Amino acid sequence: MIRREGLPSINELCVATVDRIFDLGAYVKLDEYGIEAYLPWNEVSSKWVKNIREVVKEGQKIVVKVVRVDRRKGQVDVSLKRVVETERKRKLKEWKRARKAEKILELVAKRLGRSLDEAYLSVWRKLEEAYGDVLTAFEDALLRGEEVLRSAGVPDEWVAELMEEIPKHVAKLKQVKIGGVFTLTSFEPDGVYRIRELLSSASAAPGGDVRVRVYTEGAPRYRIELIGTDYKVLEGRLAEVVKMAESLSKKLGISFSFERVKLG
Repeated sequence: MIRREGLPSINELCVATVDRIFDLGAYVKLDEYGIEAYLPWNEVSSKWVKNIREVVKEGQKIVVKVVRVDRRKGQVDVSLKRVVETERKRKLKEWKRARKAEKILELVAKRLGRSLDEAYLSVWRKLEEAYGDVLTAFEDALLRGEEVLRSAGVPDEWVAELMEEIPKHVAKLKQVKIGGVFTLTSFEPDGVYRIRELLSSASAAPGGDVRVRVYTEGAPRYRIELIGTDYKVLEGRLAEVVKMAESLSKKLGISFSFERVKLG
């Protein structure tokens, strides 16, 4: 299993395995770091419990929050009671996605005759820096091609093997598209260039895993389309683009309006 380096941060959520239980607390293994942490009795539950074993058992997977870190001694204290249900569900989802991505990388590393340490340095750390979530990078690579991996700095020998292995484990996400029409007019001598500047800014705004197309329907109407895999993300990005475009239109002296349209 690929491990995170160093010690966790205060308030960080971690997946842990309960190791040893005592009357006044329990020792747990932080799975992502491969280190031991202490869960005090008073951090087990917000309700009074007669016995700590009413809440946790040896071998149980739990989500904990880091409450104290002594970096000099390498000691970490965690809390179970401070983790709310939404945090627990979110962290477990992230954990499962990470484990799936790790499995893919382990298979590729084995095929290349490389160690997990090499896999971490060559692939995992680079994709995590670029995407935050490695499985998201794999999903994007399946959708948009191997350039996704190369642009993050993954070496070619890993790219070829990953592109062969990823489709065996990751379902291709369905693309969705939303958009609308800008109506833009300017009576300034350089009005064409002002409108071109606004449209260029709009097309560059979304970023991330959202692609954008801007093209004319015939002046003064210009269509913008946002393409991605998550409606909520697209709606949020479109709202940001429209707000930005409206603000820029005032600075450039452009008459502006926006109309949502249904895209097939």
